[in-house]
Amino acid sequence: MPESASVLEMRGVDKSFGPIDVLHEISLKVNEGEVLCLLGDNGAGKSTLIKTLSGVHQPTRGEMLMDGKPVNFVRPKDAQDMGIATVHQFGGTYPLMSIGRNFFAGAEPTRGWGPFKVFDRRKANAIAVEQVRKFGITGIDDGDRLVGGLSGGERQSLAIARAVYFGARVLILDEPTAALGVKQAAHVLRIVNEAKRRGLAVVFITHQVMHAMAVGDHFTVLIRGAIAADFRKGEKTREEIADLMAGGESMADLEADIEGYMETHEGHPPPPVH
Repeated sequence: MPESASVLEMRGVDKSFGPIDVLHEISLKVNEGEVLCLLGDNGAGKSTLIKTLSGVHQPTRGEMLMDGKPVNFVRPKDAQDMGIATVHQFGGTYPLMSIGRNFFAGAEPTRGWGPFKVFDRRKANAIAVEQVRKFGITGIDDGDRLVGGLSGGERQSLAIARAVYFGARVLILDEPTAALGVKQAAHVLRIVNEAKRRGLAVVFITHQVMHAMAVGDHFTVLIRGAIAADFRKGEKTREEIADLMAGGESMADLEADIEGYMETHEGHPPPPVH
């Protein structure tokens, strides 16, 4: 990929919560039409990294760039407005709402005029079903169907289709295949490849090496909040990647310290550490 194709970049990013250092000198790039697989065992620092990418946390040191220009995401909406969409496990959907309602949550199409505007259910349902089916999920054909009745893979499909429809350029997928069966996981991996084909930059966070190898172009392994390895597709075997991931110690105690710090300082942003 040429240098100009980089959509989102981190340069020398550290993240600390008070005296607790979590991320150390993170430098990575997310390119158009590529899947960057962010690999690491539980507690490797993946969650903090993606929260920093998506504007939940701000870097303590270092910088972030979009299209080669420095950016500062103060809140998640800033990242969303720049085209960064984060999809969590099961897509962050609302089980007791319909597919059409979920698809347009917060951006509902309306019909009528002035104070007589009402939700255009027919339009919302038609668009939602059409967009999901474009990603090859043909089992969804009724926009009035409750999301709670969908499989985990179908929920992920709905969330990804929604992000693409509303103009996402960078798609951050947080453990999208975790807790899914083989068939459902395969659906999600096909959708990831389709998003790549459409030119999106995809960050695929997982601890499942086989799923990463099925879709990844570029791989970054995190251990204890630092990049332990960075390589392209075909440069390492599954066994080598698994060995790399197993080389880090658990950060469970560190995460507990962070939670305690945040509770103690609730409402007060943690001071930067120099």
